[in-house]
Amino acid sequence: MLQRLYIKNIALISEADIEFDEKLNVLSGETGSGKSVILDSINFVLGSKADKTMIRYGEQEAAVRAEFVVSENSEAVKKLAEYDIETDGTIVIHRKFGLDGKGAIKINGSAVTAAMLKSVTQHLVDVHGQSEHFFLLSEDNQLKVLDGILGERAALIKAELSVLIKEKREIRSKIAELGGDGAERERQCDLLNYQINEIERAEIKIGEFDELKARQNILNNTERILSALNGARSVLSDDGGSLDGVSSARHLINGISSFGEAYEQLSSRLEGLYAEISDVAELISDSADDLTFDGREAEEIDERLTLIKALRKKYGADEAEILTFLEKARARYELLSDSANAVERYNAQLADCNDRIYKQCKRLTALRAEAAESFCGNVAAELKTLNIPNAQFTVVFGEYTMETANLQSANGADSVCFMFSANKGEPLKPLSKVISGGEMSRFMLAVKTVLKDVNGISTYIFDEIDAGISGFTAKTVAEKFITIAENTQILAVSHLPQVCAASSAQFLIYKEEADGKTLTRVKRLDEESKISEIARLAGSVDSEIARSHAKELIAQFKKQ
Repeated sequence: MLQRLYIKNIALISEADIEFDEKLNVLSGETGSGKSVILDSINFVLGSKADKTMIRYGEQEAAVRAEFVVSENSEAVKKLAEYDIETDGTIVIHRKFGLDGKGAIKINGSAVTAAMLKSVTQHLVDVHGQSEHFFLLSEDNQLKVLDGILGERAALIKAELSVLIKEKREIRSKIAELGGDGAERERQCDLLNYQINEIERAEIKIGEFDELKARQNILNNTERILSALNGARSVLSDDGGSLDGVSSARHLINGISSFGEAYEQLSSRLEGLYAEISDVAELISDSADDLTFDGREAEEIDERLTLIKALRKKYGADEAEILTFLEKARARYELLSDSANAVERYNAQLADCNDRIYKQCKRLTALRAEAAESFCGNVAAELKTLNIPNAQFTVVFGEYTMETANLQSANGADSVCFMFSANKGEPLKPLSKVISGGEMSRFMLAVKTVLKDVNGISTYIFDEIDAGISGFTAKTVAEKFITIAENTQILAVSHLPQVCAASSAQFLIYKEEADGKTLTRVKRLDEESKISEIARLAGSVDSEIARSHAKELIAQFKKQ
């Protein structure tokens, strides 16, 4: 239930702090007094779109705080748990919005998005006003109503369907691993066979690409390499070259090596240098002699590199990945080649699973049809008490067979349409196409009376749904409110004295001027003030007779 609502700087409300009763709360007041501002504030804190025009003139920011008390196993609490927001059954929502377009939303002190807010509040409050579309007008929601009536019986079948559909997905996954149907399996085998043959024909080796690139680099630079080698050989080996110079130096130092250890070491080093230069010169000479350009080899290397590049593009970044792909392709090909029997076995399991799903869908359909018959009868009976004596209401189920049924959803295979006729002699038509605004209000009230223990919503809000109703029907509406309020809190904006008399808490919305400004105030009425308000709503002057009649009206509903 909505326990407390704090409003600051919304429209004409400077500040309001309202504590609601757990049963029937009625808001009344003159036209234009600001009753809609209260509902706008509630809608804002529940997640409706923010608008700068709602901010009180002269202020920079508007804010609303709503405090709810709900069962600890309610859907709202479960949703909060998904967001890691702790609660002990108390849910405090605080939302603010500024002229700069910036806002903030917190639930129990944790920042949330507008989408997260709505996902929680949809389990807290059901708002219905004169201009809003009722939940049941959407055919998508009509099955939810029937399943809500069935409760655990529908939940058990849906749980079984979930298990079967999971089993079905697993079987299909196994069939997919085996290549699906025969044609698909053959297509995959052909592709794998092509890929295996292409890689095997290439006979690639790990590291081959790098080796070929290195050899190609040498062939492409043969002339430059040969020029360098010949030049170096000339510098080292030609007459007057490095070898001759080192040889002359070696002879000179050898002649003085006996005069001291230092000269002996120099002689030894020159001997080593001569030997090293001779070896390097020989190697350079051999390299120059061996270096030749083979145009055929260059062409073959280019073709081989092109092939490996193509394989890399298809099967992996390098030779190792290509060979890994080859092994997997061989294994996959072997599996698919021997899978015909396995696929046949899985297809039999799939057919059996579909058969079991279909039977569960039929069970669910039968239960829904049973619930629908009772539900429609009860709603029609309620509508008769609300002065729609010729109301007809039924649920039409779409037919399906094993071949046409949707066997993919844990929600079953049903499609339904709520059909309604308000007038005698008029055919039944889809609810959304035939029901008028006034009829809709009473229809909604009848449905919520029937479903008062079903949907788990803790608070209903009604915005002048009793407009245009009077007399006996007004008394019946008040009685319906009392019935619903036994289990679900109601906030109702009403002009009917009967509804106000039935309230457990009455709030007067009124305007007053202060410091040259118009303000909207909210006041909870005591018993005497409530009597005066009922007399006003009845169109009477505040006389003893009018007050006596108001007291009698209040007493009449207290007996119920």
